[in-house]
Amino acid sequence: MMTKNLNHILLSFVTILLLSCQTNTTEKKQVSTMMNKVKDVTAPVAKKELHKHEMHGDIREDNYYWMKLSDDQKNAESPDQQTQDVVAYLEAENEYTDQLTEHLQDFKENLFQEIKGRIKETDMSVPYKDNGYYYITRFEEGQEYPIYSRKKGDLEAEEEILLNVNELAEGFDYYNVAGRSVSPNNKILAYGEDNVSRRIYTIKFKDLETGKLLEDVIPNTTGGVTWANDNKTVFYTVKDDALRAYKIFRHTLGTPATADVEVFHEADETFGTFVYKTKSKKYIIIGSYSTLSQEYRFLDAHNPDGAFQVFQARERGLEYGISHYKDKWFIRTNKDGAKNFKLMSTTLDNTSKDNWTDIIEHRGDVLLEGMDIFENYMVLSERINGISKLRVIPQVGEEYYIDFGEDASLSYTSVNMDFDTDVLRMGYTSMTTPNSTYDFNMKTKDKTLLKQQEVIGDFDAANYKSERIMIPVRDGVKVPVSVVYHKDTKIDGSAPCLLYGYGSYGNSMDPYFSSVRLSLLDRGFVYVIAHIRGGEEMGRHWYEDGKLLKKKNTFNDFVDCGKYLIDNKYASADNLFAMGGSAGGLLMGAIINQDPSLWKGVVAQVPFVDVVTTMLDETIPLTTGEYDEWGNPNDPTYYEYIKSYSPYDNVEKKAYPSMLVTTGYFDSQVQYWEPAKWVAKLREYKTDSNPLLFKTNMGAGHGGASGRFERFKEIALEYAFICDLAGIQQ
Repeated sequence: MMTKNLNHILLSFVTILLLSCQTNTTEKKQVSTMMNKVKDVTAPVAKKELHKHEMHGDIREDNYYWMKLSDDQKNAESPDQQTQDVVAYLEAENEYTDQLTEHLQDFKENLFQEIKGRIKETDMSVPYKDNGYYYITRFEEGQEYPIYSRKKGDLEAEEEILLNVNELAEGFDYYNVAGRSVSPNNKILAYGEDNVSRRIYTIKFKDLETGKLLEDVIPNTTGGVTWANDNKTVFYTVKDDALRAYKIFRHTLGTPATADVEVFHEADETFGTFVYKTKSKKYIIIGSYSTLSQEYRFLDAHNPDGAFQVFQARERGLEYGISHYKDKWFIRTNKDGAKNFKLMSTTLDNTSKDNWTDIIEHRGDVLLEGMDIFENYMVLSERINGISKLRVIPQVGEEYYIDFGEDASLSYTSVNMDFDTDVLRMGYTSMTTPNSTYDFNMKTKDKTLLKQQEVIGDFDAANYKSERIMIPVRDGVKVPVSVVYHKDTKIDGSAPCLLYGYGSYGNSMDPYFSSVRLSLLDRGFVYVIAHIRGGEEMGRHWYEDGKLLKKKNTFNDFVDCGKYLIDNKYASADNLFAMGGSAGGLLMGAIINQDPSLWKGVVAQVPFVDVVTTMLDETIPLTTGEYDEWGNPNDPTYYEYIKSYSPYDNVEKKAYPSMLVTTGYFDSQVQYWEPAKWVAKLREYKTDSNPLLFKTNMGAGHGGASGRFERFKEIALEYAFICDLAGIQQ
C-alpha cells in the first residue's frame, strides 16, 4: 500500500493582492507575494503521451490519458512505472503549491483556529428515543471523532458507550463509521467502517452486553444492515467492481459471510439497489433506483427466509417511494404526469399502481419532497418558490404551515420514531440562524427549542443580513439566489463576493447557516448561493431544465447571476469569486471556459471535468447509472452536446482566472485523474500568469479528510486563497 500523506492537508493557494474589502476599487492595486513567486518558481510540467479517443467519426486527442490508474495499480505494494509516474506528478504539484503558499502558513493556521474556535468542542446532539433507549451522539474536547452512546429508559440513566470512534480511528489516516443499527432486542450493534475513503465499508457486529466484537465480518458493502425481527438475520448491500450497489444478501449471525444468501441481484447497470425497514418495523424493503425510475420489493420482517414480493414493477419514467402504516401503503409518486409528485395510497393486499388512489393531488407550483406519518397527523415536506416548508395535516381540524418568519430558510423533519404522538421533532436554519432543533406540538402549535447550534465567541445573528433575490437570466427565467453579509458591509460595488453553486442531480442547495462562513463575512465578503437550474429548488421542471440536452442552462444561469451581482453592487467587479465541488466543479470548469474574465478566482473542489471520457467508460463508478443525468455519449447527439461543454475538452489558448483545484487520491466518485489531467492541460494552454495550484490529498477520497476538525484545514486553505486574492491577509 502506498504511503499516505499523514498531515491530510488538501491545499490552497493564493495570488494577486488587490485591495482589502474596505478599499475603494479605484485605488492602486498591489501585487501579492504569490504573484511574485509565480514568476520565480517553475510549475510542474506533466509528460505528454498522445492517446486518441475515436467515437462517431470524431477524434479527441488526449495527452494526459496515461494518468488513469486502476484500483489495483493504486493499491499495489510494488507500484509499476506508470503508478510511480502518476504519484511523482501529484507530489510535484503538491510541492509547487506548498512553495507558492509558504508565506500564507500563519494566515491559514489562524483561519483554521478561528473556524475551529467557533465550535463547541464538548458537545452533544439532542437525544432521540427508539425502542426503549435514548440515543446520543457527543464529542469531547480535543477529539476528532464522535462517541455514540445510549441511555435506557430516561436521560438520567447510566450512559452506555456503543462506539468511541476516536479509539477505532487510532492508527488510520482516514476513518469513517456508517450505518449504525441496533438489533430489535437491543443487544447487538452492527456498523460499517471505511479506512480508505473509497466508500467501501466492512460491516462488523458488537455484542452490547459483553462489549466484544462478534466473529462476523462482511466486506465490500455500502455500510449498513437491516435487521429482521428475529435478532439474528440481517440484509445488506454489496458493490461491484465499478462500486455500484448491485446485490442484496442475507446473513445469519454466527455463520461465515461466504455462506450468505443472495436474495436480489440488480442486473440493470443503470440501476442501484438498497435495503431498509419500514418505520412500522413490519416490512423489509428492497429498493432499486435509477434517475427516472424506481422499483420496490417487500417482505414480512418476521419471515426473513421468505420471498420478496414486487410492489410495482419498474416502468421507464415512473418514480415512486413507499411507506407503511397500519392497513395502508402510502406512495409518493409522479404517476399520471404528476411532475412535482403527489401522495397516493393503496391496500396491503393489492399494491399495483392500478389500485393507487390520490390523497394529496399534484400541484404545479409545489414540489412534494417527503412525508412523515403519525396516528393523527400527516406532515408533508414541500418546496414552494424554492423554500422548504412543513405542512401539517391533522385528521381533525385545519391544515397549516409551520412558520418561522424568514424567507431564505430551511425547515425539515428530524428523527420521528413514534406514530402515536402529537410532537414533531424538526429542524430549522437560515443564512443567519444557526441550526436549531425543536419539538413542535402539532395540536397546540407550540414550539420548544431543544438545542441551537452554539457559536463560540461574540457571534450575534443581528450583525448579519440575508436577502432572497430573483435574478432574470438570458432566456427570461428568474433564478433565486440567497445572499448573506455583515451588516457593516456596504452594498455599493466595493465588496468582494463569493458565489457558490452546484446545479445537478436535482439536489437543492438550501439557504443554511454556516459558522465557518463567518470567517468570510467578518472580513467584508458577500456570500451568495445561486439556486441554478439542475437543482430542484423551483420544482421538478427546474431539474429537467438543467440536465441532458438542457445542461448548459446551469452554466448560463451561474454566469448571469455573477454579472447581476456586479451590476447591482453586491460584488466588486474585480473581486468576484466562484466555488463549487464535484458536479459543482464541472460548473466551475464550464464557467471559466465560457467567461474567464468575469472571475477573480475560482475554487474547484474534486471537479468532474472530463465528462465525455468518463461517461464512455463503464468501468468507472457511477457512469452507467448517470446516463439519465448527462446523456449517453454512445448516442451521437449526446456525444456532441456533452463534448461542447466538457471542461477538459474545451480548454483553449486564452487567459484563465487564478484557480485552486483539489482532489483526493482515493476518490470513488470523481477519480483523481480528472482534475489532474485538467490542470496539466490548463498549464499547457493558458496564456496568463495567474496562479494555477493543484493539491491532492493522498490519504482521502471524495469527501476529503475524516475527523471533526481536520476538514477545516482544507477550508482554511480555500479561504486563504480567496482572501489573499481580495487583498485580505489577516
